[in-house]
Amino acid sequence: MKFSESWLREWVNPAIDRDALAHQITMAGLEVDGIEAVAGDFSGVVVGEVVECGQHPDADKLRVTKVNVGGAELIDIVCGAPNCRQGLKVAVAMVGAVLPGDFKIKKAKLRGQPSEGMLCSYSELGIDIESDGIIELPLDAPLGTDLRQYLNLDDAVIEVDLTANRADCLGMVGLAREVGVLNRVNVVEPSWQPAETGCQDAMDIKLSAPESCPRYLGRVVRNVNVNAKTPDWMVEKLRRSGIRSIDPIVDITNFVLVEFGQPMHAFDLSKIDGHIDVRLGNGEEKLTLLDGTEITVPTDTLVIADNIKPLALAGVFGGLDSGVSDTTTDILLECAFFAPLAIMGKARRLGLHTDSSHRFERGVDPELQHKVMDRATRLVLDICGGEAGPVVEAKSEAHLPKPCRITLRRSKLDRILGHQIPDADVSEILTRLGFSVVAGEGEWQVTTASYRFDMAIEEDLIEEVARIYGYNNIPNKAPVAALRMSDHQEAAISLSKVRSMLVARGFQEAITYSFVDPKLQELVHPGEPAMVLPNPISSEMSAMRLSMFTGLLTAVGHNQARQQARVRLFETGLRFVPDAQAESGVRQQAMLGAVIAGPRSDEHWSMESKTVDFFDLKGDLEAIIGLTVSVSEFSFKEARHPGLHPGQCAEILRNDRVIGYIGAIHPALEKPFGLNGKTIVFELELDALLHANLPQAQAISKFPANRRDIAVVVDETVPAADVMNLIRKVGENQLVGLNLFDVYQGKGVEPGKKSLAIALTLQDNTRTLEDKEIAEAVETVVSALKSEFNASLRD
Repeated sequence: MKFSESWLREWVNPAIDRDALAHQITMAGLEVDGIEAVAGDFSGVVVGEVVECGQHPDADKLRVTKVNVGGAELIDIVCGAPNCRQGLKVAVAMVGAVLPGDFKIKKAKLRGQPSEGMLCSYSELGIDIESDGIIELPLDAPLGTDLRQYLNLDDAVIEVDLTANRADCLGMVGLAREVGVLNRVNVVEPSWQPAETGCQDAMDIKLSAPESCPRYLGRVVRNVNVNAKTPDWMVEKLRRSGIRSIDPIVDITNFVLVEFGQPMHAFDLSKIDGHIDVRLGNGEEKLTLLDGTEITVPTDTLVIADNIKPLALAGVFGGLDSGVSDTTTDILLECAFFAPLAIMGKARRLGLHTDSSHRFERGVDPELQHKVMDRATRLVLDICGGEAGPVVEAKSEAHLPKPCRITLRRSKLDRILGHQIPDADVSEILTRLGFSVVAGEGEWQVTTASYRFDMAIEEDLIEEVARIYGYNNIPNKAPVAALRMSDHQEAAISLSKVRSMLVARGFQEAITYSFVDPKLQELVHPGEPAMVLPNPISSEMSAMRLSMFTGLLTAVGHNQARQQARVRLFETGLRFVPDAQAESGVRQQAMLGAVIAGPRSDEHWSMESKTVDFFDLKGDLEAIIGLTVSVSEFSFKEARHPGLHPGQCAEILRNDRVIGYIGAIHPALEKPFGLNGKTIVFELELDALLHANLPQAQAISKFPANRRDIAVVVDETVPAADVMNLIRKVGENQLVGLNLFDVYQGKGVEPGKKSLAIALTLQDNTRTLEDKEIAEAVETVVSALKSEFNASLRD
C-alpha cells in the first residue's frame, strides 16, 4: 500500500523525521518497501499569473507572455505550451531557478524575443501527472508563493508491504493507529458535518446469502452533478496513493477506500430494476464488467443484483451497464461487509485483482460501514450537490463477526519473550491498541477491537505486546544449556546401529507413504480390515498400511521398471492395525522391513551370477539379530502367510513369540506389483529387536577342549534348528560349542531323509575330561536324538 507522509501526519504527527518513521513502521511489522519524493528536486519556482499572452512574431507555435509573480514589474517569458492563455495561474521558474537534472534557468532570447524565466509543466518539475501543457493552478493561488510550499511538494510517498493478517492497515486510519500507538500520540480523525437527509427516497435491500454478506448499506442520492470537478486536494491525495482521478463519484469512493480501508461502489439509480438482492450467481447469467470484460457468473460467486439481472460482482468489480456515466443524475451508494471466505479467490479465478477484492479477501472492520457511508455522502453533497435519502441497512446479526475474548497469562508471556515487561506497560499497550483490558491475578482478560480481526489466540496478543514494546528493547540473552550425561540403557540397541548394519550390507533406506493402495494391500493381507482415510490424496493412497510389504514391493516394481535389476531396500516406520482395545481404535507399531530382488551381487568376472534366494535375506537378518548378543533367543519356524510363497515362508520368533515373517513373495503378487523375478522380504517388530542381553565375562578354561563330529540321519521334514536345540538341552554345561557344518541328501542316504553333520565341542572348567566321559556325553546326545526324532547315526 502507498500513502502520503503528509496525509498520515494530518492524522497523527509524531516528533520524528521521515527516516525514523519508516524504520519504526518496519520494526512494527509493516515493512517499508520504498520511499519516493512526490516531485523532483527543484528550487526557485513560484506561483505567477499570465497577464498578457500574444503570438510570437517569428514562430507559429510560440507565445510571448507577460507574467505577474507578485513583484513591482512584469516579466517577459516566451512559452510554447498550447494551453497558455491570459488569466491563467502558472508555475514560473525564475531566472536562477534549478530544475530536476540540474537544469538552470537563465535569461535568453527565443527567436529574437527576450525570455526571463520559464512556465513549467508537471513533467519538467519531476511530478508524475499526465498533462498536455503547462501547470494550471487554481485561480486563488497566491502570487509569488513558492510552488513547493503551495503544493506541499516536500512530501514523500511511502510504500509498505503488508502481511495478509494486517488488512486493518490497508487504510490511513489503520496506519495512523499504528503510528499513534508506537509513539504514544493521539490520533486525530477527520471531522465532518453529518450528511443531512434531503429526500425520503430509499431502496429496498434483501440479503439472500447472509452468511456471505451479513451487512449491506444502501443510500439514494438524487440530482448529483457527475461532471463536477474533483477538488485538487483530493486528486493529489489519490495520486500520492497510486490512484488516478476518474470522475468525482469514483474519486470519492476511492478516497474513502484509502482513508478508511472500506471499499464502496456507486450505481446509476435509473439502471436498477426493483430492489437490491445480495445473492449467489446461478451459473448462467452474463455480466459485463467496468473494464468491458464479459463473464458468466459462477454459482459460488456473490453478486449484487436487482429483480432482473446482476449489477456487480460483490466485493470485486462493478458492472458496466449499472455504472455511473456522464448522464447520471441519481446514484445509489453501497457500503457492505462481505465475509472474507466469500470473496477469497473469486477475483483470481476470473483473472481479476482489484483494490476492493484485495481488502475484502483479507477482511474489513464489520462495524465501519455506517461511518464510511456518512463520510462518502458528505463528500458527494459537497462536491456534486444533490439530496440524500435515508440509509437503508440489511443485516444478519448472527453472521456478523464478534470480538474475541482472550486470556493473556503472565507466565506464558514471560516464557515466550524471555523477558518480563511490567504489568502496567502490558495493560497500556493493549489499551492503546484499542482493546478492552481487565487485569487479574497473573493474567489479563482482553476483548479485541472490531478492526483487529486477526486477533484470535493468546499468541496473537503476545506478538502485539512484543511488537509495540519494541523488539530492540528486549535484551539479547544467550541460551543456557546444561551439559550432563545422557540417560540410556546399555542393553538398548539404537535404531541408527541397525540402519548402519543394513547399509554396510548393501541396502539402501527407502521412505514410502504410510497410506497405500487398498487394492494392492488387499492382495498382501486378504480379508484384514484397514483404516481408510476420509480425505485421501487420491484413491490409490487411501488406506493406512498394515505392514511394510506394500510400500516396499511397490518401490521394487518402480525401480525394476526403470532397469534397476539389483534392488536391496529397507525401511523403518509405523504400521496401523485396527484394534478395538487401543485407545484410538488403531494400534501403531514400529516395524523394520527389507526386500531384495535380482542378482545376488553386481556382475563381476571373478564370480558366478546367481539370483537371490531365501537364505540371502535370512543371512542379512541374522546379522542384525547378532547385534542383540542373544542369538539363541531367536528362531525361524515354517509358516504360512497369504502374501508369501508356500514352502518359502517362515515366522521369526523371539523367545517363542512371533515378531515377524520372512519369505519369498507369492507368485500371484508379482504381476500386480510389477515385479520381475524372485523377490524376498522380511518384516519384524522393532521393539522386539532393539534389546540385547549384556555379555557376561567368564574366565577361559585352562583345560583342553575336545571335538567330536557326528552325522545323524533324520527325516527331511525335521528342522535342523530343532535338532540343534535338543543337543543344547541335553549337552548341559560341558557342551561349550555346537556347529552344523554339513547337510547332505543323495547317494548313501535314503530318499526322504537327510544327513546332518554336527560338531560337538566338550570342555570342563575344573578338570580334563576323560575319553570315557566324552563318549558318554556323545552317546547321551545320540540317544536323545533317536528318541525324539527317530535319528540314526550315518554309516
